[in-house]
Amino acid sequence: MTITKPRRPTLTGTSFTAGRAWTVTLLLLAFMLLNFADKAVLGFAGVHIMKDLGITPQQFGLLQSAFFWLFAAGAIIVGALTAKINVRWLLAAVMLVWILTMLPLLSPVSFGVLLACRIVLGFAEGPAYALCTHVVHSWFPPEKRALPAGIVTAGASMGPLIAAPVLTWVIVTWSWHAAFAVLIAAGAVWLVAWGLLGKDAPEQKILDDESTAETEKALTPQAPYRVLLTTGTIIGIGLLTFFAYWSTTLKVAWLPLYLSDGLGYDTITAGKLITLPYAVAAVAAIGAGLLSNRLTAHGVSRRITRGYLTGGLVIAAGLSMYLFTTMSAGPAQMVLITLAFSMNSAAYAVAFVAVGDLVNPKQRGTILGLLVAFYSMAGVIAPLVLGYFVGEATDKATGYGQGFAITGVLMTVGGLIATFLVRPERDLVKISNRVEVSQ
Repeated sequence: MTITKPRRPTLTGTSFTAGRAWTVTLLLLAFMLLNFADKAVLGFAGVHIMKDLGITPQQFGLLQSAFFWLFAAGAIIVGALTAKINVRWLLAAVMLVWILTMLPLLSPVSFGVLLACRIVLGFAEGPAYALCTHVVHSWFPPEKRALPAGIVTAGASMGPLIAAPVLTWVIVTWSWHAAFAVLIAAGAVWLVAWGLLGKDAPEQKILDDESTAETEKALTPQAPYRVLLTTGTIIGIGLLTFFAYWSTTLKVAWLPLYLSDGLGYDTITAGKLITLPYAVAAVAAIGAGLLSNRLTAHGVSRRITRGYLTGGLVIAAGLSMYLFTTMSAGPAQMVLITLAFSMNSAAYAVAFVAVGDLVNPKQRGTILGLLVAFYSMAGVIAPLVLGYFVGEATDKATGYGQGFAITGVLMTVGGLIATFLVRPERDLVKISNRVEVSQ
């Protein structure tokens, strides 16, 4: 078989405007911030919700779990729709559903209504990150995507940081219903801003004019999904994001309890310490994107700027997680805890940029949705695994230590395997040749 050079996507010749591209990026950052603020509000209002509704801790746990019941389904279904519907309108529709699911919560509701709202909200938020990534990719050429993608990813960490003090104050001052009112108002403002400023990207205009020669030059070839999903890069990204999300889920579900029950920090101290991983994760996501961009611009192989960089971040998080279980509570251990729950978050954006290196824009939303659906399974498994270790141990500190140590090992081994699979240049050649043979 003749090996041909792969076609590299470019936005040359389109109406690429840096100012508008960064405006869209900031809007997507705000979208992710609101997305994760909503995830956090139920935890902030947990005591008030259980008291007002008269529900048990087990029922409250069911509410938290219900959010993920249709999360993967939403990611797959809406991701597939990106091939047929303008993603700009899909993103607006997701925000609209997000707002509608919270409207019933402005007044007293039953447990059943609240449960139904969380299930529908999980379906709507399942594709959120994939859609945001798809949009930001469409506004920037491949060699410049990592930084804006990192900024969008940082919104996931900034959401809980900003929401914690603001929404807690609203809940204490008024009620948990008022907290949802604040989120609804913020979502409505975003929806108006998106309608005014969220224009079609240059890449979308190329897709809308398939008859031009520009399309052939600007886009990677369309390949069968079975070909795309069996490339080493896509498999490697799937593994990397799966173990990265494993750590992310534990940060949300168990880290606050670990700091208080496992390490003995008082409530106020634990509340302050929990902000450290989120703050560092936001900075690290932007830094990783900037580093990937600069290395790529200097001609460094995408195997390094995408694979080694993302794999290294997940491996570093895994090693840090294992090591902090071998230390006693103190500043040194807290440094490792912060690294363990922040370096993994920095990996998402750069990892998904590797997907954009390979996949045609018409297929990118579907592939990203499938990846989100896959790694979201870690959100179901990880809390259960750690809960098993904590419940079966002779004391909580030992159980936490065992659970986090096992997680650290899994992240390190999984990260190593995935790192050697991510080779965008090689896989783009294979995809191009497969398409040429089929033609």
